[in-house]
Amino acid sequence: MNLKPQDVFVLLKLCSQRSSKRAPYAQIAAQLEMSPSEVHSAVNRLQGSRLLHGADMGESPNRNAVEEFLIHGVKYSFPAERGELTRGIPTSYAAKPLNTMIKAGDDPPPVWPYAEGMVRGFALKPLYRSVPKAAMHDPTLYELLALLDAVREGRARERNIAEQELKKRIRHNDSEY
Repeated sequence: MNLKPQDVFVLLKLCSQRSSKRAPYAQIAAQLEMSPSEVHSAVNRLQGSRLLHGADMGESPNRNAVEEFLIHGVKYSFPAERGELTRGIPTSYAAKPLNTMIKAGDDPPPVWPYAEGMVRGFALKPLYRSVPKAAMHDPTLYELLALLDAVREGRARERNIAEQELKKRIRHNDSEY
């Protein structure tokens, strides 16, 4: 069973939720602008990959496995794809929380292409087409996605800081960062 990029998107959404029990498929689908069947399939693949626990544990994220996969696997399974200059929403080191920890240089920042975005930068293809819109409605999800992008495409310093911040957020989903 092979994971798809949208599975990581669903996984991060599940990690961003405060409850230990998975929300209904329709609710997750609406928040991620996916179909309920896409979310259901993603949950099945995530369980098959042991990144989500089974129904007996509320289909909650297996946080140790998730941490290992996000830090060590995603950058190889779903490497970052850069594009041309475009308008969009900041990601990676240009978004919270890294933008408060890392001083950006003179290069254009990485952005998810998005017509309603207000920042001009180089395109960084999101994991799934609805990532920019979903991130705008969920600040916790936005941070997780931006941190993951820094792991996927950042330089060594950015990656190291992003890895530490991701670990903190994955381990302590119900506490303040």
